[in-house]
Amino acid sequence: MNIEIITTPNDELKESGFGSLKSCNNVLESIINMGHNVVLTTCTTKYDLEKVVIRNPDLVLLAVKYVSFENENDIWLSDYFSKHSINYSASSREVLRFDSDKVLAKLHLKESGIKTANYFTAIPGQYKCAKELPIVFPLFLKPIDAANGNGIDDLSFVTNFIDFESKVLSLHDTFKLPILVEEYLNGKEFTVAVIEKTNGELIVSPIEIIPLVSTNGLRILGQQAKKDDTEELKKIVDNDMKIKLIKLATDVFNGLGIRDYGRIDIKTNKAGECFFMEANLVPGMTQGSSYFPKACEIENELTYDKVIELMLSKGLDRIPYALPSTLNSLLNHDETLPALQPILEPLNHQGFLQHEGV
Repeated sequence: MNIEIITTPNDELKESGFGSLKSCNNVLESIINMGHNVVLTTCTTKYDLEKVVIRNPDLVLLAVKYVSFENENDIWLSDYFSKHSINYSASSREVLRFDSDKVLAKLHLKESGIKTANYFTAIPGQYKCAKELPIVFPLFLKPIDAANGNGIDDLSFVTNFIDFESKVLSLHDTFKLPILVEEYLNGKEFTVAVIEKTNGELIVSPIEIIPLVSTNGLRILGQQAKKDDTEELKKIVDNDMKIKLIKLATDVFNGLGIRDYGRIDIKTNKAGECFFMEANLVPGMTQGSSYFPKACEIENELTYDKVIELMLSKGLDRIPYALPSTLNSLLNHDETLPALQPILEPLNHQGFLQHEGV
């Protein structure tokens, strides 16, 4: 199959993606090992995207959600390739909004009865005193749309109104959007990799994440911890907890309408109750360190190459089946087609055939 990995210079991107060029090359090498024809394309202009359309690969693997060009609107790749009838990996633009907007995902899932930490949003000056806040301290503050721990540090944990105001102002100055304010959950941190197989079954791989103790005595999984890879990734030995995590991650995967794969972040309170935190639908794929492939390795003993193979499987399964040339030749004869029509019609209805006359 002809596969094309699509990325963009992403050092400044605040949202989720496979990662740096090194990460994309990890994926590239893995696909080469499978025997596919594969290229890595770094898009810097619209012409780069147009050339992909001309090449018309069997599958484009989206390493980022969108590409940005100066003085122009972002181009969301799932939308772009869908409009050009090109098969692409992972979720649609409609579903990817749940990745880009944490509040939207929380609201959608809460309406379905799925537990998420209580929250509200804030901008500088919106609240005048602690009594006006919808949730009591302690609180945890983070950007509404950032990934990779961006904007999260020791100051994200606040216990008084002065610190609350300061962190809201700091985050708003940086990200130019309302700030997500959550009740602080004082339990454990987990992430769950989910891959959908071609038969619809889910491979669910939960692991615990244990950050180093920070200066205020808390374990905060922020930008610096992720950058330095100082956190411990641990197999879950408590079977009851594993069952709860798998159920919640499965409910989130189905509830958001995620396609192919995604990573679900979950946190617990002291009582061990599980709460949805956020969804990462274009997960980091750096070999040896990114949470998604590491979770699959730790929980299900899957190699990096096997993880990539499974991530591609649904996308490759969506490629229409091309008829062998000899059968295509027969179908081009008017007297042959009527006789075969009862056999071919069910396959055509399911989208398996590529033939003008069928």
